[in-house]
Order: sequence, then C-alpha cells, then structure tokens
Amino acid sequence: MKYLPVIGLEVHVELKTKSKMFCGCSTQYFGKAPNSQTCAVCLGMPGGLPVPNKKAIEWCILIGIALNGKIALHSKFDRKNYFYPDLAKGYQISQYDMPFAKNGYLILQNGKKIRIRRVHMEEDTGKLMHEKINGESVSLIDFNRSGVPLVEIVTEPDFENAEEVKEYLQALQQIVRYLEVSDANMERGEMRLEPNISLTVKKGVLPPYKVEVKNINSFKFVEKAINFEIKRQEILLSDGITPPQETRGWNETKNETILQRVKEEANDYRYFPEPDIPPIQLTNEIIEKLTKFIPELPNIKAKRFKSSYDLSSYDIEILTRDKNTADFFDKAVLDGKSFSVTPKQIANYIINKKPDIEKSVPSEIIKTILSSSKSNTIDEQKLTSVIEKVLQENKNAINDYKNGKTNVIMYLLGQVLRLYDEKIDPKLVKENLEKYLNNN
Repeated sequence: MKYLPVIGLEVHVELKTKSKMFCGCSTQYFGKAPNSQTCAVCLGMPGGLPVPNKKAIEWCILIGIALNGKIALHSKFDRKNYFYPDLAKGYQISQYDMPFAKNGYLILQNGKKIRIRRVHMEEDTGKLMHEKINGESVSLIDFNRSGVPLVEIVTEPDFENAEEVKEYLQALQQIVRYLEVSDANMERGEMRLEPNISLTVKKGVLPPYKVEVKNINSFKFVEKAINFEIKRQEILLSDGITPPQETRGWNETKNETILQRVKEEANDYRYFPEPDIPPIQLTNEIIEKLTKFIPELPNIKAKRFKSSYDLSSYDIEILTRDKNTADFFDKAVLDGKSFSVTPKQIANYIINKKPDIEKSVPSEIIKTILSSSKSNTIDEQKLTSVIEKVLQENKNAINDYKNGKTNVIMYLLGQVLRLYDEKIDPKLVKENLEKYLNNN
C-alpha cells in the first residue's frame, strides 16, 4: 500500500528586542553567566506582574502582515499550563484562540500555496543543560532565555515532502531577516523547527495521529528527521500498527528520532485568558501604519531584479539571500549607470569577488570594475595573430577539438596567455578561441 506524507510545521522565532516579553531584563543572554539576566517576573516569583513589550507585539504583527495574514483587531494573551523544569511559573504566557494574525500563506516556487494557520506571540522558556559534576550526571537550568519574545508560526498540514518543508523554512528565515526583527540564527536557537508528520492512504484525508519532532536547529536535520519518520511510520502501518501520537526528538549522532513523551492535546494545557494582561485592541490605522514598515520582501525583490536588470535566476537567488547584499547591489547599479557599468557586471563582481559590503561603498565597487575593464581591453589584431600562431603549432589539438574533445581548448588557452605577454581576461581569450575554431 502506498502512503502519502502529511506534514505541518510549527516554527519558533526569537525576536531581537532589547528587553524581554514581559519584563525589562536584557535579551542579550548568549554567552552571559547563567541566570544573570533575570528578575522576579521572568523567574516566576510571587508578586511579579507581566508588562507586555509593545515593540515585540508590533514585530509579531509585522511578521503576520509579511505572511499575508489577517490581523486581529481584538486579541489577548492566555496561560498555557504545563509542568517542566525550564518553565519557572508552571505556565507559559502565550496566545490560544485569538492570535495576532491568522489565515496567512506563503507561495513556493512551484506555485503551491502553503497555508499559515496562525502567527502568535509568547515567551520563551529557560534552557536545560545536562552535565556531569563530581562524576554525577545532573541537569541544570539557565533562566536567562526565559521570557525572551518568541513568535510561533503554525502552518496547515500542506507539505508533502521534506523538500517543500526546506524551501518554506528558507523563505521564512529570509522574510524575518528582511524585516530585521530576528537574526534567526539556528545555531543559537533563534529559529527552532518542529515538523508534525503523519501518513495517509488518501490525499486530503487526515490520519488519526501525528508525530511532532521538537526543536530541530538546521534545515539539513529537519529534512533528515522528516524522511526518517516517513520510513519509520511506513513500517508500523505496514504491520497494521497505527503510530502513537507522541513527541519525539532528533538525535543527530544516530540520525534517528527518539521518543520524548506522549503528545499533549490542547485541553491538556488548560488554556485560560491571562488575568494580569488586559486584551489588546488594535485599529485599522495602527495596522496601516505598521504595514508601511514592511520592506520590499525577497520574492518581490527577485521579480524586480529579473524584470529591471535581466539577471539569471542563479544571480538573483544569491543577490537576494541577504537584504544588505540586495540593497548594496541596488545602490551600485544606480552608481554604475553614469559610467555604463551594467547590472550584470556588478552582479558578477559581488558574486565572484565577495566584497565585504559592510566596509565597502558602491562607488568603490564601480571604480574597481572600471579599472578591471580597462586592464582587460585587448588589441584584437594582436590577439588574432597570437591565436593563429598557437593553432598553427598545435594542429593535432584543432583536430581533437573538432572531433568533440572540447577540453583541449584549455590547453590552447594556456598557450595563448603565455604568448600574449600582457594581462588579459582569460574569458575573452576563450571566447575568441572558440569563435576562431568554430569558424575555421
């Protein structure tokens, strides 16, 4: 029997606000002494009252807008109750039935629409560290991360394979980086990936279970985890066993998922409205104002680069990966117009030479390209004479080329460069050699 994968995604993105979600503690916890960036609020001590971070809420809404979501005019925070060592209060302040954004989508390159169920705001938990002290295995808790603003983006189960998941995740990472609301550095846990995987026998029919793989921190590992789960579940189903609804982790050493716990249902969390935070009221004017902060996003920028600059898909993909690189390229094209430097020349320079754009200015790049172009100016008559001389001395190589052994042109290229005795662009020489060989 053939099984069809049904995959949904939950992605957690840490926002890079200066202070935490519900207190004034710093979010710059990376590399700091354990439990040094904490207070009564993020440690869940009695009497500590949460005060929502306005900037974090605005940034969550920006993500919702960028993902084509419908922004709620009326929203609220909820308590999500569960007991785990890294959750000091015994509950997490999150959002349940009234998130800031819902019903969004993201379009893959093949035109497939991935529906985004919700984009909501919550606080991060502490971090468990498993170590040995005096030969004894212990688990320690660092609460520096506790309370850092965290946006959760939940899709519908629209993915059919790991490749679609990877493309979506890369696009999502690009978007939050373009918005400049998160660095989304997965090695630091700033973007954490949680696929929900199950198998069905009929497209469009959801199976009675799903397996969630928690806290994956790389695109490569999420692909491996999904493919492993598909095979594991296929074996169980083929034996007549319905896989249990559970939460698993990814063991990157063994390249397999491992059982962590039986998966909770929504009612297990006993959600109820957060009594210490009043509901959030937005207006259409506020939403319109926030929308103006949305920059030109990667997919729109890529289309403009294609239509305005006539670049290849390869060039566009590299130039738009990073917002700073794309903006630098745009400025360089503008500077290059007065000197007749083409967008293709600029793209080639940025992609091949990889200049440090943090320490460079576009005008300097244009000067470098112009200088390089001058040094590549060739004496056509002299070059033709050298090519003819080389070919006259290497008639066997000409026969090899005409008989399909085109690699021999690299030998001929070397001979021409040796005899030309001036600095010259090898690409130009190769083009002239090919033209001469093909026409004679």
